[in-house]
Amino acid sequence: MSKLTEYIGSQFGNPRGIIGFICCKCMNIINKKMYKKTVSMLNLNKNQKLLDIGYGNGYLLKLAYKKFCCKLFGIDISEDMKTLAEKRNKKALKDKCLNLKVGDCCNLKFDDNTFDAVSSINTVYFWSDTVKGLSEIRRCLVDGGCFINAVYTKEWLSRTKMAEKGFKKFEPEQLIQFGKQAGFENIEVIDIVKGKSFAVIYKK
Repeated sequence: MSKLTEYIGSQFGNPRGIIGFICCKCMNIINKKMYKKTVSMLNLNKNQKLLDIGYGNGYLLKLAYKKFCCKLFGIDISEDMKTLAEKRNKKALKDKCLNLKVGDCCNLKFDDNTFDAVSSINTVYFWSDTVKGLSEIRRCLVDGGCFINAVYTKEWLSRTKMAEKGFKKFEPEQLIQFGKQAGFENIEVIDIVKGKSFAVIYKK
Protein backbone atom coordinates (compact mmCIF):
# COMPACT_ATOMS: atom_id res chain seq x y z
CA MET A 1 0.00 0.00 0.00
CA SER A 2 1.39 3.45 -0.91
CA LYS A 3 1.70 6.16 1.73
CA LEU A 4 -0.86 8.26 -0.17
CA THR A 5 -3.41 5.44 -0.25
CA GLU A 6 -2.82 4.77 3.44
CA TYR A 7 -3.25 8.46 4.27
CA ILE A 8 -6.50 8.73 2.31
CA GLY A 9 -7.76 5.56 3.97
CA SER A 10 -7.07 7.08 7.41
CA GLN A 11 -9.31 10.02 6.49
CA PHE A 12 -12.37 7.79 6.52
CA GLY A 13 -11.84 7.10 10.21
CA ASN A 14 -10.98 10.69 11.12
CA PRO A 15 -11.73 13.21 8.34
CA ARG A 16 -9.69 16.40 8.64
CA GLY A 17 -8.58 19.32 6.54
CA ILE A 18 -9.22 19.70 2.83
CA ILE A 19 -8.63 15.99 2.14
CA GLY A 20 -11.18 15.10 4.81
CA PHE A 21 -13.65 17.51 3.19
CA ILE A 22 -13.14 15.84 -0.19
CA CYS A 23 -13.38 12.33 1.30
CA CYS A 24 -16.69 13.21 2.97
CA LYS A 25 -18.07 14.50 -0.33
CA CYS A 26 -17.06 11.20 -1.94
CA MET A 27 -18.67 9.24 0.91
CA ASN A 28 -21.92 11.17 0.43
CA ILE A 29 -22.04 9.86 -3.14
CA ILE A 30 -20.76 6.33 -2.51
CA ASN A 31 -22.94 5.80 0.57
CA LYS A 32 -26.13 7.39 -0.77
CA LYS A 33 -28.13 4.14 -0.73
CA MET A 34 -27.01 3.48 2.84
CA TYR A 35 -28.13 6.93 3.99
CA LYS A 36 -31.50 6.64 2.29
CA LYS A 37 -32.14 3.11 3.54
CA THR A 38 -31.23 4.06 7.09
CA VAL A 39 -33.55 7.07 7.14
CA SER A 40 -36.34 4.97 5.58
CA MET A 41 -36.09 2.54 8.52
CA LEU A 42 -36.47 5.30 11.10
CA ASN A 43 -39.87 6.36 12.42
CA LEU A 44 -39.58 9.54 14.47
CA ASN A 45 -41.61 12.59 15.38
CA LYS A 46 -40.59 16.15 16.19
CA ASN A 47 -40.36 15.46 19.92
CA GLN A 48 -38.07 12.44 19.57
CA LYS A 49 -34.28 12.31 19.52
CA LEU A 50 -31.88 10.81 16.99
CA LEU A 51 -28.16 10.32 17.64
CA ASP A 52 -25.89 9.88 14.61
CA ILE A 53 -22.55 8.23 15.34
CA GLY A 54 -19.81 9.65 13.11
CA TYR A 55 -21.97 12.34 11.53
CA GLY A 56 -19.23 13.53 9.15
CA ASN A 57 -20.45 16.54 7.20
CA GLY A 58 -24.00 16.06 8.45
CA TYR A 59 -25.50 14.45 5.35
CA LEU A 60 -27.69 11.89 7.16
CA LEU A 61 -28.74 14.41 9.80
CA LYS A 62 -30.06 16.74 7.11
CA LEU A 63 -32.06 13.92 5.49
CA ALA A 64 -33.52 12.97 8.87
CA TYR A 65 -34.46 16.54 9.76
CA LYS A 66 -36.15 17.09 6.41
CA LYS A 67 -38.29 13.98 6.95
CA PHE A 68 -38.98 14.07 10.70
CA CYS A 69 -38.10 17.53 12.09
CA CYS A 70 -36.84 15.61 15.13
CA LYS A 71 -34.19 16.58 17.68
CA LEU A 72 -30.77 15.85 16.16
CA PHE A 73 -27.67 14.84 18.09
CA GLY A 74 -24.33 13.63 16.85
CA ILE A 75 -20.90 12.56 17.95
CA ASP A 76 -17.82 12.51 15.72
CA ILE A 77 -14.11 12.25 16.39
CA SER A 78 -13.31 15.13 14.03
CA GLU A 79 -13.58 18.79 15.07
CA ASP A 80 -13.43 19.76 11.38
CA MET A 81 -16.55 17.70 10.67
CA LYS A 82 -18.50 19.45 13.43
CA THR A 83 -18.01 22.75 11.63
CA LEU A 84 -19.08 21.30 8.27
CA ALA A 85 -22.10 19.49 9.74
CA GLU A 86 -23.36 22.66 11.41
CA LYS A 87 -23.06 24.55 8.13
CA ARG A 88 -24.98 21.83 6.29
CA ASN A 89 -27.71 21.77 8.96
CA LYS A 90 -28.30 25.50 9.39
CA LYS A 91 -32.07 25.13 9.61
CA ALA A 92 -31.93 22.55 12.40
CA LEU A 93 -29.34 24.69 14.19
CA LYS A 94 -31.52 27.80 13.86
CA ASP A 95 -34.51 25.80 15.14
CA LYS A 96 -32.41 24.73 18.16
CA CYS A 97 -32.78 21.10 17.11
CA LEU A 98 -29.10 20.34 16.51
CA ASN A 99 -26.59 19.30 19.17
CA LEU A 100 -23.24 18.04 17.87
CA LYS A 101 -20.32 16.88 19.97
CA VAL A 102 -16.73 15.88 19.28
CA GLY A 103 -15.87 12.62 20.99
CA ASP A 104 -15.77 8.82 21.00
CA CYS A 105 -18.82 6.56 20.74
CA CYS A 106 -17.17 4.20 23.25
CA ASN A 107 -17.58 6.92 25.88
CA LEU A 108 -20.85 8.71 25.18
CA LYS A 109 -21.45 11.82 27.28
CA PHE A 110 -25.21 11.35 27.38
CA ASP A 111 -27.59 10.18 30.09
CA ASP A 112 -29.18 6.75 30.10
CA ASN A 113 -32.40 6.37 28.08
CA THR A 114 -31.89 9.56 26.06
CA PHE A 115 -32.39 8.60 22.40
CA ASP A 116 -35.30 7.10 20.51
CA ALA A 117 -32.97 6.00 17.70
CA VAL A 118 -29.26 5.86 16.93
CA SER A 119 -27.72 5.61 13.46
CA SER A 120 -24.25 4.95 12.11
CA ILE A 121 -23.01 4.74 8.55
CA ASN A 122 -19.63 3.02 8.11
CA THR A 123 -18.06 3.93 11.46
CA VAL A 124 -17.97 0.63 13.33
CA TYR A 125 -14.73 -0.33 11.56
CA PHE A 126 -12.90 2.34 13.56
CA TRP A 127 -14.29 1.87 17.07
CA SER A 128 -11.60 1.05 19.62
CA ASP A 129 -13.88 -1.50 21.32
CA THR A 130 -16.90 -2.78 19.40
CA VAL A 131 -18.74 -4.30 22.36
CA LYS A 132 -18.15 -1.25 24.54
CA GLY A 133 -19.44 1.02 21.77
CA LEU A 134 -22.58 -1.08 21.39
CA SER A 135 -23.04 -1.17 25.17
CA GLU A 136 -22.83 2.62 25.33
CA ILE A 137 -25.37 2.97 22.53
CA ARG A 138 -27.73 0.55 24.26
CA ARG A 139 -27.39 2.46 27.53
CA CYS A 140 -28.39 5.71 25.81
CA LEU A 141 -31.39 4.21 23.98
CA VAL A 142 -34.89 4.39 25.44
CA ASP A 143 -36.75 1.11 25.88
CA GLY A 144 -38.11 0.21 22.45
CA GLY A 145 -35.45 2.33 20.72
CA CYS A 146 -33.24 1.02 17.92
CA PHE A 147 -29.72 1.36 16.59
CA ILE A 148 -29.28 1.06 12.82
CA ASN A 149 -25.69 0.16 11.96
CA ALA A 150 -25.05 0.31 8.20
CA VAL A 151 -21.79 -1.24 6.96
CA TYR A 152 -20.06 -2.64 3.91
CA THR A 153 -19.46 -6.37 3.70
CA LYS A 154 -16.09 -7.81 4.62
CA GLU A 155 -15.69 -9.11 1.06
CA TRP A 156 -16.36 -5.70 -0.52
CA LEU A 157 -13.98 -3.88 1.83
CA SER A 158 -11.29 -6.50 1.21
CA ARG A 159 -11.31 -5.52 -2.47
CA THR A 160 -10.83 -1.83 -1.61
CA LYS A 161 -7.20 -0.72 -1.39
CA MET A 162 -7.93 2.18 0.96
CA ALA A 163 -9.49 -0.24 3.46
CA GLU A 164 -6.39 -2.43 3.71
CA LYS A 165 -5.17 -0.76 6.92
CA GLY A 166 -7.03 0.63 9.92
CA PHE A 167 -10.38 -0.99 9.09
CA LYS A 168 -11.93 -3.77 11.19
CA LYS A 169 -14.00 -5.86 8.79
CA PHE A 170 -17.03 -7.77 10.02
CA GLU A 171 -19.28 -10.60 9.00
CA PRO A 172 -22.94 -10.05 9.98
CA GLU A 173 -22.71 -12.91 12.49
CA GLN A 174 -19.87 -11.14 14.31
CA LEU A 175 -21.89 -7.96 14.72
CA ILE A 176 -24.84 -10.00 15.97
CA GLN A 177 -22.66 -11.70 18.59
CA PHE A 178 -21.14 -8.40 19.70
CA GLY A 179 -24.65 -6.98 20.03
CA LYS A 180 -25.69 -9.87 22.26
CA GLN A 181 -22.61 -9.34 24.40
CA ALA A 182 -23.65 -5.70 24.74
CA GLY A 183 -27.10 -6.72 25.99
CA PHE A 184 -29.21 -6.49 22.83
CA GLU A 185 -31.63 -9.40 22.47
CA ASN A 186 -33.58 -8.34 19.38
CA ILE A 187 -31.19 -8.12 16.41
CA GLU A 188 -31.98 -8.24 12.69
CA VAL A 189 -29.78 -8.08 9.58
CA ILE A 190 -31.06 -6.78 6.25
CA ASP A 191 -29.31 -6.30 2.92
CA ILE A 192 -28.92 -2.79 1.55
CA VAL A 193 -27.11 -3.82 -1.63
CA LYS A 194 -26.76 -7.60 -1.73
CA GLY A 195 -23.14 -8.69 -1.50
CA LYS A 196 -21.97 -5.12 -0.88
CA SER A 197 -23.67 -3.55 2.13
CA PHE A 198 -26.05 -4.43 4.92
CA ALA A 199 -27.59 -3.00 8.09
CA VAL A 200 -27.70 -4.55 11.53
CA ILE A 201 -30.73 -3.36 13.49
CA TYR A 202 -30.38 -3.60 17.26
CA LYS A 203 -33.58 -3.05 19.25
CA LYS A 204 -33.64 -2.39 22.98
